[in-house]
Amino acid sequence: MKKAQRHPFAETLITWYADHARDLPWRRTNDPYVIWMSEIILQQTRIAQGLPYFYKLTEAFPSVYDLAAADETTLFRLWQGLGYYSRARNLHKTAKYVVDMLGGKFPDSYTELIKLPGVGPYTAAAIASFAFGEASPVVDGNVYRILARYFGIETDILHSSARKEFTALAQELIPSSDPARFNQAIMEFGSLQCSPAPDCGSCPLRTSCVAHRENRINQLPVKSKSKPQRIRQFQYFIIEQDGKVLVHQRQAKDIWQGLWEFFCVESSSIEEAINSHPFLSPLMAHAVALQAPAIHVLSHQKIISAAWLLQLPAEFSFKIPQDYQWILSSEFEQLGKPVLLLNLITDNIALKEILEG
Repeated sequence: MKKAQRHPFAETLITWYADHARDLPWRRTNDPYVIWMSEIILQQTRIAQGLPYFYKLTEAFPSVYDLAAADETTLFRLWQGLGYYSRARNLHKTAKYVVDMLGGKFPDSYTELIKLPGVGPYTAAAIASFAFGEASPVVDGNVYRILARYFGIETDILHSSARKEFTALAQELIPSSDPARFNQAIMEFGSLQCSPAPDCGSCPLRTSCVAHRENRINQLPVKSKSKPQRIRQFQYFIIEQDGKVLVHQRQAKDIWQGLWEFFCVESSSIEEAINSHPFLSPLMAHAVALQAPAIHVLSHQKIISAAWLLQLPAEFSFKIPQDYQWILSSEFEQLGKPVLLLNLITDNIALKEILEG
């Protein structure tokens, strides 16, 4: 295939995109900072959910210098509710690296961009093509689906060889004269047209699509079964005394690293939690059960939770657990915390009033 000529597949996609492209702020610029910010936000996040965060974060940190100078707690607070907090940590880490080591300028090639924290093959290709016009194809779940259906590819997309195979094909298809538009087009096509449950009747590629011709839309792409979700049970104890609540910041390399939470015990029952932390036993005389989110689903984990509010008399004395601290109840609102706790607070008026001071 001569790269000077557009493959009919690419030509059709780009024509479709001209009529169907959504007006999104990061598509109106070639500023690598803005594009990078949008791509990190949209990792494992739908556009409708990520768009408000994009506006909020770019307003708070209009340049990479502002983000690099920001306190991580402030970033986490703004990121709150978006999930996958490792993205926020990598966002901060990369901003500092770009400012301190690169003089505030982002790398201008795929090979250098992919070295940045939190920047994988898809994100590096997106920035390289959108900001710098490099013919690096984006390859994600949407692209796997489109290419597998159109060309009839039966490679399991979870197999280690899949990315290399699909990337090589996408590299053949991407026009060197307009790589950014092709990448935007194939991403948009996968989101709006060639979805998991597509409307093939309106698809401009249907006449040459192998999956449509052979009635295999529901069979492609091939994807082996993923591992079952890990089920965990959390018992939360919101301990309040004299206008303060007991909290700690999660530090272990686990979910919600760097976020704040109330006293929490991972156990299958309240009895087991109390037995493993005897100091709780006398406190439970002041406990009131709260309405907790029964199930909180993460990408590979399912959290089942229960919660109790323990409002202790001012004279009640006990030794607080290691790594926990007292803060003013009203200060908890300013800290980054898991969505599970946001929902817990929203669903319990008494708890919300305590934390609002």
